[in-house]
Order: sequence, then C-alpha cells, then structure tokens
Amino acid sequence: MKKLCLVLLLVSFTSFSQEIALVKYRGGGDWYANPTALSNLIRFCNSNINTTITSKPATVEPDSPELFSYPFVHMTGHGNVIFSPSDVQNLQKYLKGGGFLHIDDNYGMNEYIRKEIRKIFPNKELVEIPATHTIFQKPYLFAHGLPKIHEHDGKRPQAFGIFIDNRLVLLYTFECDLGDGWEDPEVHNDPAAVREKALKMGANIIHYIFNN
Repeated sequence: MKKLCLVLLLVSFTSFSQEIALVKYRGGGDWYANPTALSNLIRFCNSNINTTITSKPATVEPDSPELFSYPFVHMTGHGNVIFSPSDVQNLQKYLKGGGFLHIDDNYGMNEYIRKEIRKIFPNKELVEIPATHTIFQKPYLFAHGLPKIHEHDGKRPQAFGIFIDNRLVLLYTFECDLGDGWEDPEVHNDPAAVREKALKMGANIIHYIFNN
C-alpha cells in the first residue's frame, strides 16, 4: 500500500500544469519577503530555458492539500518559522512523493529553519551540496557552486540539501540572498550582472525540478 501511495503521488505531479508556489508559514517570520522575486524568476525561465510556468506564483500553506499541486515551492524570510505537526506530516508526504522545497535564508532565518527541517527529517542531516552537483552545471555553469548575491558579513555562500534515494528534495541556500537577486531592479539596485547571476542560478533550480 505504501508503494502504491508513493506512485500515485509521483503521478499527480506530472498531471498538473507547470505552476510554482510561495510557502506561507507560521511563526511570525516574514514569509512574504521578496514579493517580486518568483514572478521575475518565472519570466526569466519561460524566456530562457523553455519552461511554460504559470506567470503568477501561487501561495500555499504547508499543511494544505494544495501543496501537492506544485512540483516546486519556495520559502524565504528573515525571522521565525514554526511547522506544526500537521505541517510536518504534509511536508514529509510532499517531499517523499516527488515535491521539492527551496528555502532561501534572507539573513535571520537560519537559527529557526534548521530546527524545523529536523522536524521533517529527524533521521537525516543537511549536507553541503558540492559544486559538481548537476544543479550547478546546467543549463548554466556555476563552477564554484552557489553564487554570492549580497554581502553581509564576509561568509561564503553555501547550498545545503536533503536527499532521498539520491534525489535532492530540499535545497537550503544560506549566506547568499538568492531571492533578493530575483527582485525588481529598483528594489536593491543590484548591477545587471548580479541579477542575471541570481536568475540563472534560479533557472538551474527550476531546470533540476522539471528534468529529474
């Protein structure tokens, strides 16, 4: 029965249109940070890597049945995150069944989100993803791994992941500010080359989701 449920979940992801969502979590953190980021990433991907993602991202709560409508969900913020038992159970089913969660620490989220990730995967550790992983290789090459978008305290950017059967199901980007680089140009006044670098890395994530 467990194998049948897993197969049904995997099939369900292929039956939906290409649509992605922002996670509205609880705990007081600003889940709504970077309001223009996902829309710009979608536009970039549809123009450059031949995706056909719905132009407006959805918003979904982690315990909602609607979570299973999206092969990719993104969450960000600067503060506290709390996953309830129902959130944890739903996220476990979602990720084990073929879904993908990208968490982008917008500086200030790290001390909270790591504890919540342990709730979802109590028997797994976040591992640093090497630059040789396919997510950094195509369609754009990032020979040194995760790029640095905004500098805050001199620390290097790191990409951490949770893998199930060698499939990356959770990506945690840290000391990077990737989502800030996806925002409208006037929000952070980033140089065009920095925004392009951020968007290309985002496109690699999306490419990985829809091709693995």
